[in-house]
Amino acid sequence: MVSVRNAPRLTRRYTPFFNVLFCFILVALVLGGLSTLWPWNSETPKREFVLQSEEFAPVATVLSTDALAKSTKSSCTFYNCFDVYRCGQHGSSLTVYIYPILRYVDENGLPVMNALSKEFMEILEAIQESKFYVTNPDKACILVPALDLLNQNNLHLKETSQILAGLPYWNSGINHLLFNMLPGNVPNYNPCLEVERDNAIVAGAGLSTWTYRRTYDISIPLFSPLSQDFQHETIEINESPRKWLIVSPQINIHSEYREELEELKEEHPELLVLDECIPAKPDNATERCHDGETYFYPSILKNSTFCLVLQGARLAQATLSDAMMYGCIPVVAIDGYVLPFSEVLDWKRVAVRLREDHLHDLIHILKSISEHRILEMRKQAHFIWTQYFSSIQKITLTTLQIINDRVFPHFARTYEEWNDPPWKEGTTPPLNLPVIVPKSQGFTAVILTYDRVESLFKVIRRVVQAPSIAKVLVVWNNQQKHPPPATSWPKINKPLKVVQTKENKLSNRFYPYDEIETEAVLAIDDDIVMLTADELEFAYEVWREFPDRIVGFPSRVHLWDNNTGKWKYESEWTNEISMVLTGAAFYHKYYSYLYTTSLPGDIKTWVDSRMNCEDIAMNFLVANITGKAPIKVTPRKKFKCPECTNVEMLSADVIHMAERSECINKFAQVYGKMPLKTVEFRADPVLYKDNFPEKLKRFNNIGSL
Repeated sequence: MVSVRNAPRLTRRYTPFFNVLFCFILVALVLGGLSTLWPWNSETPKREFVLQSEEFAPVATVLSTDALAKSTKSSCTFYNCFDVYRCGQHGSSLTVYIYPILRYVDENGLPVMNALSKEFMEILEAIQESKFYVTNPDKACILVPALDLLNQNNLHLKETSQILAGLPYWNSGINHLLFNMLPGNVPNYNPCLEVERDNAIVAGAGLSTWTYRRTYDISIPLFSPLSQDFQHETIEINESPRKWLIVSPQINIHSEYREELEELKEEHPELLVLDECIPAKPDNATERCHDGETYFYPSILKNSTFCLVLQGARLAQATLSDAMMYGCIPVVAIDGYVLPFSEVLDWKRVAVRLREDHLHDLIHILKSISEHRILEMRKQAHFIWTQYFSSIQKITLTTLQIINDRVFPHFARTYEEWNDPPWKEGTTPPLNLPVIVPKSQGFTAVILTYDRVESLFKVIRRVVQAPSIAKVLVVWNNQQKHPPPATSWPKINKPLKVVQTKENKLSNRFYPYDEIETEAVLAIDDDIVMLTADELEFAYEVWREFPDRIVGFPSRVHLWDNNTGKWKYESEWTNEISMVLTGAAFYHKYYSYLYTTSLPGDIKTWVDSRMNCEDIAMNFLVANITGKAPIKVTPRKKFKCPECTNVEMLSADVIHMAERSECINKFAQVYGKMPLKTVEFRADPVLYKDNFPEKLKRFNNIGSL
């Protein structure tokens, strides 16, 4: 069948034949319930997306209505719906192919798809200008249909589903990527694109926990036009206080939320609740009103510490991006909303999440956040917006990079690369270290001791069982008593060296002794007799992957106390860590040199005079240089003291915690900031808790909690 538009008139003798043919086709269409689609073909140049000739291509293959209804896979994950074998042809980089732009019309010549939007054209251009783009679909890992699905309001869902199913490389949508920013339609506004998409990945704004396929779909931000209108404005993020504590700048929130906010405002004037101006100006999106007073929307964001983000008709709100642009900390009170790029971004550093039914506690929660924390979140919010949200191009490339990290995990960006600003002080390691330290070097165990000889010998016998140990160095810190004679030391198959110090100082454990010939140093106390060879070997292998970190076993965390306005030291019974104590930890020997020669202020004198906190000082030193958190390994948390009674432990613990808290505040004062980084992370061996035969596991003898 061909289009009859602009065709010559048919002669009379052929008219009956074509009438019969037309009736036959019409009956077939009615019985089949199909809408035949005609793609308008165009030859697209490599660097231009332009609709050219008006030639008709063959009709697209279509699915029946029943098949379409069953085609969307809600249980897809990266491991069961993605064909990773398409992606191994180019080493460590993703490859992306864009289908040619076609124009689709029905049997009457009427367009089925609207003209491509400016935003979607920018997505295609961003892909085509990226390092991922390829022109050969057979070499592509990801295929992107040239169909504008950004705004579902502009789609014919059934016809769009048929077009997708008829794509030449569709193959049930495997390895296809669809972009969508405004999902759903009136009246329900489904939080996911309602086009039947089979196994295709959806990069969508407004995904909820009910529709988001973890490890498969990608939550993206709703692009805000404000980004383009004010992209050249200079935005400074500083410590100066802002006029309003929190503002609600949205005009589309539900009436129940607005009523609750108005009631809250009666008690708390630091809350500003804005609404649409009456009469509304359709072409002016930068005005908000309250009690007859008009406010300039960007100015409001610039002068507010927190910006409330509530659900409108859809979950995704442009307010989130707008707030971050001006360094206004988002307070997201949308239950079930999957925040943009949450697969790689740490939103705890950017925003405050609040349950919708806790809206009445809003002011109390925000006032409990310290000024230091507010400044850090303000800077982080603006950085994340600049890096990933500020343009369609950045949103597109971030989406592709996330998929690239999934496909090639060995070349994936680290947490720090995704979340730390490149200009952040101390984020570049000072060492010219290889990615992995040569395994042949092994590590040197440095044991600090005073006179606990029996316990010391037990530790030596333990550590030499680790396959990678190269040498044992005992730092004898007792000047009143000589070390035991050579004949009484344990007989081991590794070199053993004893160094007697001139003064009893805890800092002696970090002295850069000439006897340390390996890059890896295991600092271990003379009473840590519970660690196994498997635990030590596994920790060493983790350190080899992160040679600029402190990697070890006992972990602690620092917390801000709003009541005292000071930092406090907390024990190991938390999910978060910011320190790994050097009573049992690996670190690079270069840090011994820095600790001995380059500790700022009087920290080293403070530690030696109080005989405490040398491990905290080392954590401050490494975190300040690298801008990174330490790494805790294995689940072992508690290192018990069998000789201590409960009463002694209780009283000693109170004094100990107070002294350690004092050290943290002292060191933060000397550094002029808090360099310690808090994370929720622990490294465990592969198959550690899995029900596999022991012979398949490398590290069987890992201690329990």
